[in-house]
Amino acid sequence: MKTSIATVTLSGELPEKLEAIARAGFDGVEIFENDFLAFDGSPADVGRMARDLGLEITLFQPFRDFEGMPDGLRKRTFDRAERKFDVMQELGTDMVLVCSNVSQAALGGIDRAAADFHELGERAAKRGLKIGYEALAWGRYVNDHRDAWEVVRRADHPNVGLILDSFHSLSRKIDINSIRSIPKEKIFIVQLADAPLINMDLLYWSRHFRNMPGEGDLPVTAFTEAVASTGYEGYFSLEIFNDQFRGGSARAIAADGHRSLIYLADQVRRTVKTSIGVSMPNRAKVKGVGFVEFAADEDDAGKLIAVLHALGFRKTAVHRSKEVTLFEQGSIRILVNVDTAGFANASYAVHGTSAYALALTVEDANDAYARALALGAEPFRQAVASGELEFPTIRGVGGGLIYLIDDKSQLGHFSEIDFEPAAEEDVAAGAGLLSIDHIAQTVPYDEMLTWLLFYTSIFETRKTPMVDIIDPSGIVRSQVVESETGTLRMTMNGAENRRTLAGHFIAEQFGSGIQHMAFSTGDIFATAASLRERGFKPLHISPNYYDDVEARFGLDPELTERLKRENILYDRDEHGEFFQLYSGTFGEGFFFEIVERRGYRGYGAPNAIFRIAALKKQMRPEGIPKDAV
Repeated sequence: MKTSIATVTLSGELPEKLEAIARAGFDGVEIFENDFLAFDGSPADVGRMARDLGLEITLFQPFRDFEGMPDGLRKRTFDRAERKFDVMQELGTDMVLVCSNVSQAALGGIDRAAADFHELGERAAKRGLKIGYEALAWGRYVNDHRDAWEVVRRADHPNVGLILDSFHSLSRKIDINSIRSIPKEKIFIVQLADAPLINMDLLYWSRHFRNMPGEGDLPVTAFTEAVASTGYEGYFSLEIFNDQFRGGSARAIAADGHRSLIYLADQVRRTVKTSIGVSMPNRAKVKGVGFVEFAADEDDAGKLIAVLHALGFRKTAVHRSKEVTLFEQGSIRILVNVDTAGFANASYAVHGTSAYALALTVEDANDAYARALALGAEPFRQAVASGELEFPTIRGVGGGLIYLIDDKSQLGHFSEIDFEPAAEEDVAAGAGLLSIDHIAQTVPYDEMLTWLLFYTSIFETRKTPMVDIIDPSGIVRSQVVESETGTLRMTMNGAENRRTLAGHFIAEQFGSGIQHMAFSTGDIFATAASLRERGFKPLHISPNYYDDVEARFGLDPELTERLKRENILYDRDEHGEFFQLYSGTFGEGFFFEIVERRGYRGYGAPNAIFRIAALKKQMRPEGIPKDAV
C-alpha cells in the first residue's frame, strides 16, 4: 500500500508536519493550501523539504468552486486554475484536487460540468498535470461519487480522473458497490477517513469529527475493499479534519494514521485478491492476563503486600536474580518488583508505585510480537541474566510494558524458570478470587483513540460504544476493548481535567497507566466475609445508595441489607446481575475491585458516580504534600 496523509490532519507548522509525516513512515503527503499559504518559504522550498524527507507530494488541494460557473465567472475560475498550476509545478506535484462546487452562483448540469473539466484537462495536459475531481457530500449539484464519476466519464480526458473519499460516500450512505465498476486508471487517488456515528449537519460533522480508519463507526474497510476490487494500486491517503488532532502531537497523530492504514490494508488483503498491504500474522488471540507487575520501593512494597495479603494472596515464589516477588490466588498472578536496577526502578522513579507492566497470554507470542512491530508498536528490551527468559515486549499506555507470553513455549513457564519457590507463609487460604475480570487504564482523553486503535489492531478484540462516566468534578469518557470470550477486558478511561479522580491519577502519577484491577469471584458475599476476617477495609458506600437501588431494581429488602452491610454495589442488565466491592485507594488513586457476574456483560457504569464520590474522599487534597497525609 502506498500511503499518504494530508497536512491538514496534523497540528503545527508545515516543516513540523512534514517531519512527523516522514518519521511515521508515509510515502507521500497532500499539501493543504492553507498550510502552504501560512508558510514563509516558496513552493520550491516546500518541494525540497518534502523530497529531502523522502516524501512525494501526492497532490495540492483544494481547488474550490470550479465547474458550472456562469459566463461572467467562468473565465476567472480558469485564471485561478492557471495560478494553481504555477504553484504545483514549483512544488513538484502533478495533481490538484478539485472538489465539487458549493457556490450559489453555480449552474447545474452534468454535461456543463464535463465540458469544463475537459477544457481544464486540456490546459493541465500542456503542463504535464492531472485533475482529480471529488464529490463533496454537501456539494450543490454533485454530492455523490457516482455523479462525479459520470462527470469524469463524459469529460473523456486522460488527465482528468476521480478522487474517492470514504467520508463523503459513507456519510451519505451511498452504495459502495458502485465503485467496483469504475476503471482503476480513472481513480487518481483515494482519501480515507472514519468518523463516529453522529446525527448532525454533514459539513460540521466532516470538519470537526473525522478520525483515522478503525477509530470510528463507518464501514471504511468495506469501502476500501470495493476500491481494491478494481485493481487500484495508487495512493491511499488520510484526510482528517478533527479538532482534537489539531491540538495534539503531530508525531503521535501521524504514527496513529500510518498504523491505521497498515491495519486497514491487512484487513482488506484477507478478503480481496490485492497487492496492497504487507503480510503479517493474524491479530493475536488473547487467552488471558498472565500477570500484572508493580514497581515499588521497599516502603511502599510493604504496604502493597499488606493489601494483597488482606485480599487473600499468598507469596509463592521469588525471582532468582532480581528483587521480585510473586503473589498468587486462583489464576491471578501479581509481581511486586523492588529491584534497584532496570526499567522497573526507572518507572518507579518517575511514577511512584504503579502497575507498570502486564503480561498477555496469547496463542503465539512471537507472532503477536511480529504483528505489533509491523503496526508500529515500540519494542522494548533489557538485559536478562543467563538462563532466564526474555519476553517479547512492547511499550504500552504511558510508556509501560506489555509482555507477550504463550503456553506453547517456555514463556508460559516463567514462574518455574525465572523464580524459585518461596518459604511457606503463615497466611490463611485465599478469599475466593478466581481471575482478573478486567483492567482499567486511565489516559488523557486526547489519547483515547490512539490506544483503542493500538489494542484493536494488534489483538483480536472489539471496542464497545463510548459512555460518559460521571465524576462529581467532571466527566470521564470510557470505552472498553474486549475479546469475544471475555479473556481480555480493558476499560479505557479518558480524563479531561485533573479535578476528576482519573485526572488526579494522571497528574500525580506523571502520566497514564493502570488505575485499577478487577478480580472475579463466584460468590461475592462469601468473599466479602473472608476479606472482613482478614482485616480488609472495603470502600464505604453511602447508605442513601442502597435505598435508591432497592427501589430502582425492586430488590428484596434482605438482599439490600446484605449489600449495605458489605458495601457491595449492584447493577443489572438484560443478561443478568452484577455485584461490585471496592478497596480504598492506594498511592495516588489506584484501587482494587472485586466483581461477581451472573450473566451480566457490562462494567457497572451506573455505579461509577457513587464509587468515585467515595474514593475521592480518600484523595490527598491539592497542595498537601504526600508525606503530610
